[in-house]
Amino acid sequence: MYSAAAGWLMTSLNSNAVIVSLVQVANSLPLFLLALPAGAIADLFDRRRLILVLEILTTIVSAIFALLVSLHRVDPSTLLLFALAVAILGALETPAWQAIVPQLVPSEALASAVATNSVGINVSRAIGPALGGVVILTLGIAMPFWFDAFSNLGVIMVILLWRVTPRPKSALPSEHLRSAVRGGLRYARNSRPLRAALVRASGFFVFASAYWALLPLTAREQIHGGPTLYGLLLGSIGLSAIVGALVLPRIVERLGSDMTVVFGGLLTAAALVLFAVANSPTLGLLACLFAGVSWIAVVATLNVSAQRALPDWVRGRGLAIYTAAFFGTMSLGSVIWGYLAEHTGLRTAQLVAAAGAALAALLTRRAKLSSGPLPDLTPSMHWPPPVLSGREAEDPGQVMVTVDYRVQEHHRQAFLTALDSVARGRRRDGAYDWRIFVDSAHADRFIEVFFVDSWLEHMRQHRRVTVADQHAQERLRELLNAEPVVTHYIEPLDRPSDA
Repeated sequence: MYSAAAGWLMTSLNSNAVIVSLVQVANSLPLFLLALPAGAIADLFDRRRLILVLEILTTIVSAIFALLVSLHRVDPSTLLLFALAVAILGALETPAWQAIVPQLVPSEALASAVATNSVGINVSRAIGPALGGVVILTLGIAMPFWFDAFSNLGVIMVILLWRVTPRPKSALPSEHLRSAVRGGLRYARNSRPLRAALVRASGFFVFASAYWALLPLTAREQIHGGPTLYGLLLGSIGLSAIVGALVLPRIVERLGSDMTVVFGGLLTAAALVLFAVANSPTLGLLACLFAGVSWIAVVATLNVSAQRALPDWVRGRGLAIYTAAFFGTMSLGSVIWGYLAEHTGLRTAQLVAAAGAALAALLTRRAKLSSGPLPDLTPSMHWPPPVLSGREAEDPGQVMVTVDYRVQEHHRQAFLTALDSVARGRRRDGAYDWRIFVDSAHADRFIEVFFVDSWLEHMRQHRRVTVADQHAQERLRELLNAEPVVTHYIEPLDRPSDA
């Protein structure tokens, strides 16, 4: 209801295509700008309490805006300001919402849980806009905003009643926010499955944003309908997304995750072509049906792929980076399509977006998503505690770790290939640099070297190593002549300074 009413209210206040598209930008941009700090907060603090506080604040802000609409004190700037405020609170809350999903279901049910969650969202998307159109006509433009504000009370009650098993407390002190953000970026940079999800998401959402940003104008100016039609169009997208979620497991089983995203991108291109030629409600509704199925196919598949790539210690940050890619490209796309529609026409903008969606679906398919059996990302705790002298324990300097390997000559290439997986794990879990060297005098001797910011960060690295990492390291050991020798070095901070 809120989305439909906000878009329609803006067309009543100012029908300029760029201004209308800014409603979508205001809803999306905070999720891009604040996602990573919000993800770090979700990993560092109690997620249930965080959600509860932010829901209460959202209720207050939403009620104030509903009051201003009732008093006819809203202009385009006020609408954008409050949309931005609600979106900021939502941006701070979204990573925590996403990160609690694995707390609610066993790992083998994760894909079904994400799809079920999408069904819930799209049930509301199907019913809400259609009801919003009726409510606007019968009770006035302010009532959807009042309903939205008071509906948050139900969410608050659910969170209050939810009893969650607390995460085990670490004996190590909590990370600082800046360090946590840096750790999340480092993990995303070195996780191939997460990088693939980010590439595919960016290629899809920048073009799919076109019909979300331009739908109010399509309903008003192209099909010549009112708020009821606009609500029905939005509701049709939600309804078809529900149908898509129900058949999605069969689609993924037949096509696989990678081709499901390609299918969704091509279907989105077809929907945008239909939006461009739509001059009647029938064609508009058909375009919405295509859009809803393709949307859920891509969103649910990419979300599951991102969830599968993340252990719990970085789950909030990793999903926040995914969310940033999602809403960053949605914001960018909304501005582009609003500008293009204003200067070249609504139909031209939709056709250009359709061509882009088809090309992006085909060009990004080389980024392979996580599929197959779910990797075991629980902490293995198999690294033995390092030997540490009393004085150096207090030294906050950087840490260098060396691992001395002895490799048979005929295993050299297999060793280097297996080491690649181990190196990615070192970088994901805390190493800011990693190198491998071969002894010039002994061809069978290799020295692995990696660097960590501090001893405390290296202790965290010990706790982040997963069972999947352990298996990769065991495969590496099978290629060795002897057990590797691990040595730790700490940068001495009491060394003489340079002259």
